[in-house]
Amino acid sequence: MRFGVIVFPGSNCDRDCFNVVKDVLKRPVEYVWHQETKLDHLDCVILPGGFSYGDYLRCGAVARFSPVMAAVKNFAGRGGKVLGICNGFQILTEAGLLPGALIRNRALHFICRHVTIRAENVKTAFTRKMKKGQLLNIPIAHGEGNYTCDQATLNELKRYKQIAFTYYGENPNGSTAKIAGVFNKKRNVLGMMPHPERAAEGILGSENGLNIFKSLIS
Repeated sequence: MRFGVIVFPGSNCDRDCFNVVKDVLKRPVEYVWHQETKLDHLDCVILPGGFSYGDYLRCGAVARFSPVMAAVKNFAGRGGKVLGICNGFQILTEAGLLPGALIRNRALHFICRHVTIRAENVKTAFTRKMKKGQLLNIPIAHGEGNYTCDQATLNELKRYKQIAFTYYGENPNGSTAKIAGVFNKKRNVLGMMPHPERAAEGILGSENGLNIFKSLIS
């Protein structure tokens, strides 16, 4: 399975994702500059966290117009796997690949610490190595990670089993229904606020994030 990590100007977690795939999972991976338009040779595309250019307007609002995003839409439409983490999640919602939106944290403060999330749908390419209700210790690092949607959208998310993860116990940023990650309806696109790449080696304090990556390569 070949991975591609998209690099937007301002990305700062691209190397973390690259390291997990290359050095921890020992799978082929390459960087994809945001002006590239061909992804046909890849099996999974990762949109990493960071502060992509234009975030000062609204997170992901400018990056969604990068040439690579048209390729990502086509890639996902053909069934390719797409994982958006933190800022990558924001870009996916701005691009219309995922429902809802990400807004300022309820307390209006940047949050950077470990949280516990709960796996809700484990019958997907991203979660098949987990058990339903499994708890994962994974860090968050965001100022605009408050996932929000209207009631009709929330009803659809529940109906089509699009809720991937929820925050367990606490709701650190005020997200609707404690949502920490969502799928598209085909469940081949996942956006999540917590950083699984920052919980992929014991030295980082948790290896729970490997569940997502190992599910993908299984």
